[in-house]
Amino acid sequence: MTSKENAKETKSQVFAGGASKAAKKELRREIRSLRAAHTDGEIHALSRKVLERVTELPEYRKADTLFIYVDCKHETETADLIRKALADGKKVAVPKVLGQDMRFFYINSLETDLEDGYFGIREPYERNPADHAADSEGSLMVMPGVAFDESRHRIGYGGGFYDRFLEAHPGLPTIALAFEFQVRAEVPFESFDILPGKIVTEKRVIS
Repeated sequence: MTSKENAKETKSQVFAGGASKAAKKELRREIRSLRAAHTDGEIHALSRKVLERVTELPEYRKADTLFIYVDCKHETETADLIRKALADGKKVAVPKVLGQDMRFFYINSLETDLEDGYFGIREPYERNPADHAADSEGSLMVMPGVAFDESRHRIGYGGGFYDRFLEAHPGLPTIALAFEFQVRAEVPFESFDILPGKIVTEKRVIS
């Protein structure tokens, strides 16, 4: 092993240890500040570029069902992507937090099928459960995150909702949406973290 490889291995071991929690907390604070510093117009323009890249992916084109988050607080916007997926004839399911679990329910409209839910995030009514479709061929998960790195490690919001859902549905393909300022060379990670299959930003696709 070269000295460079050894240094990288040592750093990975640190990330997997006790320093990881504090480092993640600081990175979450930093990224939230960067998101807040952007105007609504800037976030929308960047999100449109992300959407264009997503819809070009074979994973999107082949998907019959899209499991996708509803954005808030200057996350990569998903409203236009949800509307396009519905217009493309795909089924769309969005998440609802129930206790310590996250479940997905089908929607047909962003205007009539959502209500204010967990931490003020718009969530679906508990009408049409969709979790069973996560194990079916033709489904695709589009997930958020706070920060990512070049190796596709992901830092979420700390609740573990996506990790638990994906552990229960290990065959579900995943892509994560992010702005380029959320991607770092390396972020703290744990050995058991579930990596998205691809990360899509306004500038590139990381796979």
